[in-house]
Amino acid sequence: MKSICGVEGVGAWGIKEGKFGLALIRASGTAAGVFTSNKVRAAPVEVMMERMERGTLDAVVVNSGCANAYTGERGYRDAVEMCTIAAGALGLDPASVGVASTGVIGRYLDLPLIRDQCGRVAPLLARSGDAEDAAAKAIMTTDTFAKHALVETESFSVGGITKGSGMIAPNMGTMLAFLYTDAEVEGPVLQEILRQAARRSFNRVVVDGDTSTNDVALCTATGAAGNVDRDELAKAIEAVCRDLAVQIARDGEGATKLLAVTVRGAPDEDAAAEVARTIVASPLVKTAVYGEDPNWGRVVAAAGRAGVAFDPYAVSLRVGETPLVLRGEIVADLVKAKAAMRGDTVAFDLDLSAGDGKATAWGCDLTEKYVEINGKYTT
Repeated sequence: MKSICGVEGVGAWGIKEGKFGLALIRASGTAAGVFTSNKVRAAPVEVMMERMERGTLDAVVVNSGCANAYTGERGYRDAVEMCTIAAGALGLDPASVGVASTGVIGRYLDLPLIRDQCGRVAPLLARSGDAEDAAAKAIMTTDTFAKHALVETESFSVGGITKGSGMIAPNMGTMLAFLYTDAEVEGPVLQEILRQAARRSFNRVVVDGDTSTNDVALCTATGAAGNVDRDELAKAIEAVCRDLAVQIARDGEGATKLLAVTVRGAPDEDAAAEVARTIVASPLVKTAVYGEDPNWGRVVAAAGRAGVAFDPYAVSLRVGETPLVLRGEIVADLVKAKAAMRGDTVAFDLDLSAGDGKATAWGCDLTEKYVEINGKYTT
């Protein structure tokens, strides 16, 4: 097993039929969640923000193909009904079931389809590699591969699945993430751990600069492994979130390359993250990466508009291991720089020489395929 079913107490399954999929994940325990910062929040996000006050979950139901966003009171009722349908199929209290949706905005849920799919998925719930893969594939939209991550320690495990490919920008993006651990942890502690982990992972991914209406990351702790060291748990959850975040960036719509930007020497970590995100979000940087064009001035220019104080002529920049600027002096060998941009990963390292802050953000190149996908998304 490579993700959620590697965690004691988790069972899952899913189904994908054309554009419409449904996954059920059953696991009882303490729960925490982080959600989209978009003011236009989807109905399932509204429902979950209320339900997370309870602090526990027994299961989650997720559909793909319809976002149930900008659907008003009917959409809210439909999201609640989706929980009720899943609870009936699993024999649970509807209030203990979480809900998430992804797909086209401004479309109502097909509740008869949800009911039919729940009825077929529920009897198949299992703890196996096939089960976690079925669930991960069920929630995909424009994703090209299912996304899994698992960290196993001597005393506990953390696993997660996610979906995300387009409409990705801080904070979070069109992404759903479902994390599970068998550690025993109190709700407020788990909430803080997840918040910090998302800040250093999902909130540092930019594919196209748009923030979704449906973003949610949920973490449920079954407690089967008993009490564990808080710092070790935080490190493991952050590692799983980071692994999933990088997979989202690599699978950006139409992408051919992963773009990683590390900024160091910033006034603090938040400043470093802001500069890194600004660079990975730049269409000019992204298109240069696609064309393997060593137009490194675009990186420096993007850094300069991030709103962070630094001396432009004190910075150092490299692509891969190839230096481009050294303390403000141009040292670029463009032939070597172009060679460093070949392959499926392009990594820039920018030292601002303005402090000790360091952060990495991830994105991808911008290609014609992205325009093709999004120019015909609903047709």
